[in-house]
Amino acid sequence: MRYISTRGQAPALSFEEVVLTGMASDGGLYVPETIPTLGHDELAAMAGLSYAEIAFRVMRPYVNGEIDDDTFRELVRDAYATFSHDAVVPLNQLDANHFLLELFHGPTLAFKDVALQLLGRILDHFLKKRGERAVIMGATSGDTGSAAIEGCRHCDNLDIFILHPHNRVSEVQRRQMTTVLADNVFNVAIEGNFDDAQAMVKASFADQGFLEGTRLVAVNSINWARIMAQVVYYVASAVALGAPHREVSFCVPSANFGNVFAGYIAKRMGLPVAQFVIATNANDILHRTLCDNDFSKQALKATLAPSMDIVVSSNFERLLFEAYGRDGAAVKALLERFQHEPTALAEAPLATLRESFASHSVDDATILEVIREAHHRTQEILDPHTATGYRAAERARADATTPMITLATAHPAKFAEAVVKAGFPGVPLPPHMDDLLEREERYTVLPAELSAVQAFVAENRR
Repeated sequence: MRYISTRGQAPALSFEEVVLTGMASDGGLYVPETIPTLGHDELAAMAGLSYAEIAFRVMRPYVNGEIDDDTFRELVRDAYATFSHDAVVPLNQLDANHFLLELFHGPTLAFKDVALQLLGRILDHFLKKRGERAVIMGATSGDTGSAAIEGCRHCDNLDIFILHPHNRVSEVQRRQMTTVLADNVFNVAIEGNFDDAQAMVKASFADQGFLEGTRLVAVNSINWARIMAQVVYYVASAVALGAPHREVSFCVPSANFGNVFAGYIAKRMGLPVAQFVIATNANDILHRTLCDNDFSKQALKATLAPSMDIVVSSNFERLLFEAYGRDGAAVKALLERFQHEPTALAEAPLATLRESFASHSVDDATILEVIREAHHRTQEILDPHTATGYRAAERARADATTPMITLATAHPAKFAEAVVKAGFPGVPLPPHMDDLLEREERYTVLPAELSAVQAFVAENRR
């Protein structure tokens, strides 16, 4: 198993190299050179297995023996032992054929924990083997940062710097990051938006000279291992509902597109998926592209679902690479035009995407309406991101007889402001976080300037 860049100009890498590298040297993202397959019998044999065992079986081909099986099994078991629910990602039935996949039972109450609890362990394993230290640099619109910190805070060989947009994440999201006072954890509040922070992270990976030889590692969904780990819950939930003997569909609240791309990879591996529904908030580039072929930047809107407040969906590049027949030059040209002017996809790739993906966009007023409606119908309180999925699943599903699995990406307590706005008294934090709002915080506010951020990282790494 080798990994190639979506822009076609970077060298192919091994699994270990791609985990430690993150973004490709040509500016692209790494994907497997070939997608491994899971046969009908292999999928059927997963019924009734633990989540950790399913994870081992699904991810093993991507690791390709670069971590021996016994060690990899142990890393996987350790990662998912941190979750508060024995099923790790339990299914919750909403109506006759609509299910909620609860991805928020990890340490930081968001779906990012599923991948980042494992990624931290994999990174530390490879760095220890090499006798190296590394710096993690990541940008977050809310959830990735705390999940990355929790996944890496105990790693001996890593320092972690997380950039978040100042005053643009919820208080719970911020405090989950800034109250971790470990010596290897640094939080930076950028006086800008998520895309500013993401752009500085990308620029830092493109030119790492400011670190004078120390390796820079990505833990956002640029890193292939994040996608690999997220593939698992698509397989596990589909098998729980009868796959491979019947098809299922998925609805995914989407922003940076890594989550739904993992579902696409699960389908390519052989999982029988009838349809993916992409749910967006008012920042709807994915919806506009699929519906109107409007692949253009628009001004960022601050919404009640802040983790989805993204103008540029980085992982969409991976899907474009597949839709364009793995033509790296075509993808590179398209994305260069996108940076400077409104553009559109070629007709054949767009038609390919529309075969598997539908979409729906939900504004703030509708998010509040859905939180109230879902509670009335199911007694569940949804976080605002999951609420976009709940509505999109109802509006855009192609066939009501196919089980629909909506991904619940965060615990509602992380977004209490939206829940209160919807008319509820709020949602209590789980017991292990009930003192979160009283804990000491530590973070640094910096301007949205690359030089200031890079100087801070260089000065504070251990």
